[in-house]
Amino acid sequence: MLTSVSLKPLQIGNVSIGFPIVQAALSGYSDLPMRLIARRHGASYTVCEVMLDQFLLALSKRQKTKHFLDIHPDEPPVGGQLMGAEPEQFSAGAMKLVEAGFNIIDVNFGCPVKKVLGRCRGGFHLSQPSVAIEILRRTRDIVPDSIPVTVKMRRGMDDTAESRDAFFEILDGAIDAGVAAATVHGRTVKQRYNGPSRWSFLTDVKNHVGERIKILGSGDLFSAADCLRMIDETGVDGVTVARGAIGNPWIFSQAIALSEGRPLPPPPTLAQQAEVMREHFTLCEQTYSLERAPMLMRKFYIKYSQNHPQHETVRLEFGKLRTRDQFEAVLEKHYSPDGPGCYIPTHYYRAQAE
Repeated sequence: MLTSVSLKPLQIGNVSIGFPIVQAALSGYSDLPMRLIARRHGASYTVCEVMLDQFLLALSKRQKTKHFLDIHPDEPPVGGQLMGAEPEQFSAGAMKLVEAGFNIIDVNFGCPVKKVLGRCRGGFHLSQPSVAIEILRRTRDIVPDSIPVTVKMRRGMDDTAESRDAFFEILDGAIDAGVAAATVHGRTVKQRYNGPSRWSFLTDVKNHVGERIKILGSGDLFSAADCLRMIDETGVDGVTVARGAIGNPWIFSQAIALSEGRPLPPPPTLAQQAEVMREHFTLCEQTYSLERAPMLMRKFYIKYSQNHPQHETVRLEFGKLRTRDQFEAVLEKHYSPDGPGCYIPTHYYRAQAE
């Protein structure tokens, strides 16, 4: 098993990232609390959950949705990810992210959700290279030169030669437009999250671009060893951890240890898990409100529970919670006294994709 890889610090445009294993944008998850928890556990860079250009243009600081643009002082560098359909509106949305203080603007051409595709957003742009390139050009033109623009892509709409050609046409257009980095997911849009991510395609991409642009790999990164192995096998400049980081911020510190040639750290103990969950809950209360936090945290509790030896039992109890007191009662029942935790089995992630 691969246990050590010589990693080069990651630089995106003029932004120094450092350790090249970062947290991806995750719709419905990578809000300020999750990003900050990841940063505190070794993620050198995080990306906010994707936002629609129309949503950003209508957003007001006085609305209860203002938290979407909140950035904690300890976060930077942090990326703002944007999705939309029309080039002009897209670039205007990008400026909202710039004004909010995001250090990098990331363009989403990778979302495979049906309702997104049906509205000509996300992964749909991989089927129309001219529009995709125009979006990137307009976004790069309007965003200040000091702020890098990046793009998130899948390897194509499907496995046809036409989709492959469209992918590389967009990638080359991105480079010509001045885009600083591309994150490439090894699945197609039609694949969504089913079947394996084709890492060999990442090798093709890196060989194609050389040093013209930074390439970050994505797909099937569920352990620290996976992250190092992708970099070693494909030659990409870094990787973005998506589902593998939900309820598992320790993946970043574990990857750092392996990259330095140290043994894989043991999974977090029950006490360590409880401490992080409480920290996450408190950040959620501060970001939203005491009333909203319990329900918003429920999806995170369920993911955190996978680190517990009796995960199925704990998951079911977490799924019923409505108050912080109930949350504390579950911690008292299942996380006290302290004991060993467990690594999250990879088959849990496979099952979630089916």
